[in-house]
Amino acid sequence: MTAPNPLVFSAVTHAGLERDNNEDSFLSLPDQGVWVVADGMGGHEAGEIASAIVRDTIQKVWIDDPSPSLSRSLQASHQAVLHASARGIGAKGMGSTVVALHSTQTEYEVAWVGDSRAYLWSFDDSDGKLELLTRDHSYVQMLVNSGAIKEEEVDSHPERNIITQCLGSVELDRVHVDTVHGQWKVNQWILLCSDGLTDEISSAAISKLLNNNRNSVEAANRLLEAALAKGAHDNVTLQIIESPLQQNRLASQLWRWVPFFTNHRTWDAWIFAAALAALILLLIWTLI
Repeated sequence: MTAPNPLVFSAVTHAGLERDNNEDSFLSLPDQGVWVVADGMGGHEAGEIASAIVRDTIQKVWIDDPSPSLSRSLQASHQAVLHASARGIGAKGMGSTVVALHSTQTEYEVAWVGDSRAYLWSFDDSDGKLELLTRDHSYVQMLVNSGAIKEEEVDSHPERNIITQCLGSVELDRVHVDTVHGQWKVNQWILLCSDGLTDEISSAAISKLLNNNRNSVEAANRLLEAALAKGAHDNVTLQIIESPLQQNRLASQLWRWVPFFTNHRTWDAWIFAAALAALILLLIWTLI
């Protein structure tokens, strides 16, 4: 039997191993069914300011607007970054890519600008299936569209990080927001990530890690650890959002009660369990 379960998700972020600041931002609004990953650009402080503006603007739209939409919230974020830069906040030319998910009880919508990505992961009885939902707004994707290179060459192309648009681009009054819609099925996840993950880990490696870690919290941590093991040359941010149509598993329910102490959810669980055990022992001791 299945039951609506829209709150099961996991988010992790890390500055990487070669940068001293994290220009990524993420937003998790389970009550609104909205999740966002934004990858800032513009150098120290400016990039993180741009991505934070994107995060905060999207949050404001989805909380204050009576009829919000992903496209409208991304356009509002573009204008907010432009206005901030014009007022001397951050730096001239700062910007951010973004990928966002809106989930209802039965459907989902993904919207994006730039090269942050969304993947659909579907479990089955064999190895599962990983599907790229987004198409990068990038130079190499233009080469694919023109037939100059093949799709499988994108992730290894030396110019794969050249993007064709971002939020805050001064050349654009409005950005082109691409969207894709789908129907949720049981045992599906959506992975949102910055290019700090996909620059380090291939689609095949992502598939293997997701298939071997069927708890979304553990899967998120394993993906981050894999990116770090590869050198994590950029900031790494990802969120995994489970389908609202999930088997009512006790383990999934229990994970919701584990607080965040570190970036490693297994450690969080052990810390939480140890704290509970200490509390129980203290109560027993005081009652004896």
